[in-house]
Amino acid sequence: MLNKVKEFFREVQVETKKVVFPSKDELIGSTWVVIITVIIISLFLGVIDLGLSKLVGIALR
Repeated sequence: MLNKVKEFFREVQVETKKVVFPSKDELIGSTWVVIITVIIISLFLGVIDLGLSKLVGIALR
């Protein structure tokens, strides 16, 4: 059992060396894309929610 655990961590170490991490500029650019996407989607869903709530309010009168 202990040998399997050691082998697992050796394989993890080998695979980790193959990973290409993004540069600082790429990371910052990706972060901005995520932030802007979240803002756009939240505004869209907010407008939809507001419209549907008004529509339901009118329907219930």
